[in-house]
Amino acid sequence: MQLHHSKHHQAYVNNLNIANAKLEEALHKKDISSIVSLQQVIKFNGGGHLNHSIFWKNLISPKKGGGELHDGDLKKLIDAQFGSLDNLQTKLSNATVGVQGSGWGWLGYDKATKGLVVTTTANQDPLEASTGLVPLLGIDVWEHAYYLQVIIYIYIYI
Repeated sequence: MQLHHSKHHQAYVNNLNIANAKLEEALHKKDISSIVSLQQVIKFNGGGHLNHSIFWKNLISPKKGGGELHDGDLKKLIDAQFGSLDNLQTKLSNATVGVQGSGWGWLGYDKATKGLVVTTTANQDPLEASTGLVPLLGIDVWEHAYYLQVIIYIYIYI
């Protein structure tokens, strides 16, 4: 995870900072063409930064009772919508492994319906900016990790 944080996530931050500097210059010059062309770079790198920031928070657990779903509003919503935490985990896992290439599996909160939503986003598309859902849990789908598992498997068994 150190490599993931210090290289992968940091690259999004660095590239976002570069794109923002270019955007400031384009705004100052009123260069509409450059402003428009920078939007995708900002979305990708800004999304990468936002998504990974959520990811790191998801990995932090209190020392006592971490990994357990305690009674409260979230547990009530999960039980009402999915029947159980296990059912939610199955649905989230199935949605997430269905991502082709790179992207994210999400458990989001829909403010309009006051309900939970399991969904995915492609690449580094940020959940809230793309869908309006408030991200509660993000799972990073990195296609290269699948290849690494295969390589390790082949190495061990050959």
